[in-house]
Amino acid sequence: MSQKVAVLGTGKIGEALLSGMIRAGWAPADLLVTARRPERAEELRARHGVSPVTNTEAAKTADTLILTVKPQDMGTLLDELAPHIPADRLVISGAAGIPTSFFEERLATGTPVVRVMTNTPALVDEAMSVISAGSHATAEHLAHAEEIFGAVGKTLRVPESQQDACTALSGSGPAYFFYLVEAMTDAGILLGLPRDKAHDLIVQSAIGAAVMLRDSGEHPVKLRENVTSPAGTTINAIRELENHGVRAALIAALEAARDRSRELASGKKD
Repeated sequence: MSQKVAVLGTGKIGEALLSGMIRAGWAPADLLVTARRPERAEELRARHGVSPVTNTEAAKTADTLILTVKPQDMGTLLDELAPHIPADRLVISGAAGIPTSFFEERLATGTPVVRVMTNTPALVDEAMSVISAGSHATAEHLAHAEEIFGAVGKTLRVPESQQDACTALSGSGPAYFFYLVEAMTDAGILLGLPRDKAHDLIVQSAIGAAVMLRDSGEHPVKLRENVTSPAGTTINAIRELENHGVRAALIAALEAARDRSRELASGKKD
């Protein structure tokens, strides 16, 4: 793998991507990084053997640029990069909400842009990365993006029109599960269990349920029904969840996340 890849704005997700790529076979010498703080750049060099550069140097020398800065900082970054990015460079955006047209309007005509929404399980190589092509990106560009993000988990191609929904569902998705585990842990304490035991019970149950969902091929309704015996404990719990509108609240929450993704695309910060 001799192509140079630069990660610009290398935070936790960017670093997870770098380390995953190295494990997958990329040579550290072919990986460039930029960071806002010089000490952060040196930390990345020491930890992974990658080369810290300026944004301008990355734009001039890398074959693929992965932009991982916050959505509200993307316009400023593009203003800095645009004069230095040739039209044959692949630009991958990891910013929530920002469409590929935002980049295409600011970069040289014909620049291929791929939009990717990944999530924090990239830190443990279990990410869900959703990939969409801009108007100039080819199947080869998409395959290259899949190769990069496949180093830290699973990838899925979708039309860009579905990206905001995917951001709500999987980009923000881990937070919903963490929130649920937090609530269930509190319930376990209320029921008389020590926090550490409640935590272990819930986490292993979550892992087991996730593996069953992934590997069994069964619909989640069927899997839930297998646990729900007549007049038993589970059906009483499900009744309370329905009485308190948990299903409706989840749907409303995901709609709110999708709407915020759209707001970010329009430049609204607050």
